[in-house]
Amino acid sequence: MNSEIVVSVCMGTGGIAAGGDMVMKAFQEEFAEAGVANATVVEHSRLHKVGCRGFCARDVLVDISVNGIVSTYQYIQPDMVKRLVSDHCIGARPVSEWLVGDDYHTFHDNQTKIVLGDLGKIDPESIDEYIRVDGYKAAEKVLTTMTPAEVIETVKKSGLRGRGGGGFPTGVKWGFCAANDSDQYYIICNADEGDPGAFMDRSVVEGNPHAMIEGMIIGAYAIGATVGYVYIRAEYPLAVDRLHLALKEAKEKGFLGEKLFGTDFNLKIKVKLGAGAFVCGEETALIASIEGERGMPRAKPPFPANKGLWGKPTIINNVETFANLPHILNKGADWYAAIGSAKSKGTKVIALTGKIRNTGLIEIPMGMPLKEIIFNIGGGIEGDKLFKAVQTGGPSGGCIPQQHIDLPVDYEGLASVGSMMGSGGMVVLDETDCMVNISKFFLEFTQSESCGKCVPCRLGTKRLLEILTRITEGEGKEGDIELLQELAEDVRDSSLCGLGMSAPNPVLSTIKYFRHEYEAHIKQKKCPAKVCNKLLTFFIRQDMCVGCGMCMRACSVNAISGEKKQPHKIDNSLCIQCGSCFDACKFSAVLKE
Repeated sequence: MNSEIVVSVCMGTGGIAAGGDMVMKAFQEEFAEAGVANATVVEHSRLHKVGCRGFCARDVLVDISVNGIVSTYQYIQPDMVKRLVSDHCIGARPVSEWLVGDDYHTFHDNQTKIVLGDLGKIDPESIDEYIRVDGYKAAEKVLTTMTPAEVIETVKKSGLRGRGGGGFPTGVKWGFCAANDSDQYYIICNADEGDPGAFMDRSVVEGNPHAMIEGMIIGAYAIGATVGYVYIRAEYPLAVDRLHLALKEAKEKGFLGEKLFGTDFNLKIKVKLGAGAFVCGEETALIASIEGERGMPRAKPPFPANKGLWGKPTIINNVETFANLPHILNKGADWYAAIGSAKSKGTKVIALTGKIRNTGLIEIPMGMPLKEIIFNIGGGIEGDKLFKAVQTGGPSGGCIPQQHIDLPVDYEGLASVGSMMGSGGMVVLDETDCMVNISKFFLEFTQSESCGKCVPCRLGTKRLLEILTRITEGEGKEGDIELLQELAEDVRDSSLCGLGMSAPNPVLSTIKYFRHEYEAHIKQKKCPAKVCNKLLTFFIRQDMCVGCGMCMRACSVNAISGEKKQPHKIDNSLCIQCGSCFDACKFSAVLKE
């Protein structure tokens, strides 16, 4: 019986890390072996790699389509492939115990996918597969039937705002740039995604790089740029490799280079590798880095749209912004503007992480409530613990408490409670998280990533971190909360760039909503969440200790004693509250209070 078989293996970073390349090889071998006895299996089969589909925690994810009926498998390993080929590919009998469950479908069904729409469906290393889903159709339409002014007006009408964090109207920015009288214009894609836990732009470049390239072509035509740059961090090797391949394929097809689509428009796109500096996500620091200078921001105005790369008018948008454009130009500004909220149109790609059952990459319509994201798409809090807060906008975002769980996720909604959209990070926190320690964690990152150019950021974040460290180590004193708040506001109001301006957000938001936790650390020398070790007392519950000695071996100061197979004890006069014994115990016998 002839069957058309399509097998798609997740080969994003998560899929490869889980063994996707070995699963691909196993399918190749099994298809070859099956083809000896049944040539039609090979003749009508197709095995291809796809990018990240969002639910990375279930990798290796595999889709098997037999005559158009698709089944999705999770946690696939090479030794499982033989049965998948024999039972499903040849026998048309899905292996039910390996299929994804209802939570997988709930995770995806509650999303609205535009930017992520083709991820997990097309081979990111094949331009032909992108063309098959109308790839480069929008760019051809723009270059052959529209004027630059018409393109800008369409983008304005769509309501698309920059997805890199600032949320500035994309079409308005393009209009400012195009209005300049210059002999040269530049367009830059900011793929320097440096937020901890953020993998939105990386996944798009890995899974559908041509969408970003097509968006850059549209933007370049709109402003008159003939040279473009993709600034991407070198720590993204898979994304970088697929980007280079995509640029090569686009040039070979005539979509880049000279006389695009038979017109007089020329465009060359270059790749610039960043060295991992978080501050280079700021547009003027990014420009300095491309120019060969140290990545440090400069005061604005002038804005890059007027005076950017090498002093010429320059547009900078991030990967997600550019990847939206082909859809807007294909389906129309009204279609896009109908999605989202009143002032925040379209969708937003979010990296959903933290104490949540379903972590991964999601895309939601602007304005979706936090509650729906966390408890529907995310599946609720891991371990049935209580939801405490969610931190949005990356390390410079604010922490939003339980009382605002119905808040709409859009630019205005998040800003109203002291947070921000940022590039799209979302970290869910539960009752076991200490909000003072969370604030300290994010300050450690932003302080270390400060370029040091301006005093408020260079010294202000350092002093904020010092105070937070003192508080978490039991050395907080009266007046520290007020000092933190005053200093945070000074850093926010007087820093040169967005890094310094937003770095105090975790401090200000946690003081606003969780002041009682700061007071407990300072006045009672207690950490309510039992996270800050210096404020805890460790002891061993005698009826649970089996005397294995793991805690004793982990203790670096010999504070634990006891005979083998007999309950052990901790001498608190020697204990330095490092927590090693707690981490080492496999029987939950070490407790802290």
